[in-house]
Amino acid sequence: MSPESKPSFKEALLEPILRRMRLKRIIPTIKSFPNPSVLDIGCGWEARALREIKPFIARGVGIDFKAPGITPENAHDTIHTFSYFFEHKNGGGGGSLSQEIAPSPYHLAQLQQADSPYSTLSFPSQASTYLPFKNESFDIVIMLAVLEHLHYPESMLQEISRVLKPKGAAIITAPSHAAKPVLEFLAFKLHIVSEAEIADHKRYFNKRDLQQILESIPSLHLERHRYFQCGMNNFAIMRKFL
Repeated sequence: MSPESKPSFKEALLEPILRRMRLKRIIPTIKSFPNPSVLDIGCGWEARALREIKPFIARGVGIDFKAPGITPENAHDTIHTFSYFFEHKNGGGGGSLSQEIAPSPYHLAQLQQADSPYSTLSFPSQASTYLPFKNESFDIVIMLAVLEHLHYPESMLQEISRVLKPKGAAIITAPSHAAKPVLEFLAFKLHIVSEAEIADHKRYFNKRDLQQILESIPSLHLERHRYFQCGMNNFAIMRKFL
């Protein structure tokens, strides 16, 4: 695995604790798959989730605008991350993202291989969300504390369904409506969670909100839902049956 540049992000006091609580939720599902291929959407600047589950997976890919840029050097390296903007935000502020995609030489080389999971990096002109992977490329997709940051959560879940293999699972955490005032107090008054992250929240979710989104995605079914962190966070497993 190639050397990585030192991260330039600094976490607020509670961030590592909250991340650890999310990771604890996903590991049993990861272990239930034999040597799965895993996509981590919003892997963060250290790809902590992929590093944590590395002993249990055959291959892990992470994407994020602040991904660390981990490039496999041989067949024994299981983790690959690269910087990628997966959502057009011109519908809700911000600029076009397609010009900002900068794949690594490794990634471009992988695109040439017949068995590669990667698709073209061109952002479809009419798409609000796009994952640069071929259909049915992954056994598991994880998306931890990301859905609330998206302008188009429905579009993202459609894309997740597309890249999941049949019987694959999407593992998602997202804050509930009850979390909104608490997170805003912790961020803007006590400054112990990231102010920038909380300010960027577009939506909060309860179980019914997730069910309503999935009504438009017949290939994904809400297999399991639990609240954790005193009801302030959703843990959901969505299974692909088609």
